[in-house]
Amino acid sequence: MSQGRHFLSGESHIIQIKEHSSYTEQITKLRSRGCIITDDAACEQILKHIGYYCLSAYLLPFKNEDGTYGKNLSFERVYHIYEFDRKLRNLLFSAIEVIEISLRARLAYFHSEKYGPLGYLDASFFNSKHNAEKFKANLNREIENNKKVLFVKHHLEHYDGKFPLWVVCELFTFGMLSYFYNDLTTADKKIFAGSDYRHMVSWLRCCTDLRNICAHYGRLYFRVFSAVPSGFDIPERMKRRLWGEILSVKALYPSSHKWNTEFMPAITALFEEYADDIDLYHLAFPRDWQDEFKK
Repeated sequence: MSQGRHFLSGESHIIQIKEHSSYTEQITKLRSRGCIITDDAACEQILKHIGYYCLSAYLLPFKNEDGTYGKNLSFERVYHIYEFDRKLRNLLFSAIEVIEISLRARLAYFHSEKYGPLGYLDASFFNSKHNAEKFKANLNREIENNKKVLFVKHHLEHYDGKFPLWVVCELFTFGMLSYFYNDLTTADKKIFAGSDYRHMVSWLRCCTDLRNICAHYGRLYFRVFSAVPSGFDIPERMKRRLWGEILSVKALYPSSHKWNTEFMPAITALFEEYADDIDLYHLAFPRDWQDEFKK
């Protein structure tokens, strides 16, 4: 075995790790598969700053069974789709931030008003699925990781490490907020979320996944998501693509006015900017998506 080569072995096959390719070789590979490149220098600069592997994911919607790409696919279009995706992530991350802060505030107020500032530590105030030990372990981990933050340090030193819910929830991740809601009793879910109390569990899961993907600069375009929303009368294919995820964001967004006057214009402008490059089918967006998008 030559130096620098590694192998991953399974029960029935051995796969050799691919060798490093120079930028010139990467450009040659793209051309050999049918991708049109008119400016090698510009293409190389993009590959340097984004990476072949990252960009290759945006070629997937155009890939034929034999590994070649669809007719007249240009590298410029692929890069434009990448840029659309990058800007879309930023918009969605901003929208999820609004949801997260609102959910944190409302859950803390609701639970502490009913059960007291430390009621979140009492497993009897949650449903039977609540894993109190795991929940406390997650809390302790976040407290330890943030022990030098002023408000955390203050409560450790002056309140014997006791944190009212409205304080400690500032350390909750979106996933912890999602599980906190999911672990409420059915009666509390109905009070908190009204008629959508059942669907809210799936919406929060979708938003948790979406937030994590956006936070780690993952691809949204032509992605199949693992979390599936409920409560929307749309085909299964649309539930597993971005349209289903974004409907969950809309459902959880706390302000109709801000959604319609801030988020809607921004995302509409983005879709218009890249209208010649993107395909709504790849996102499972309906043709009349703007009408259905209003809150």
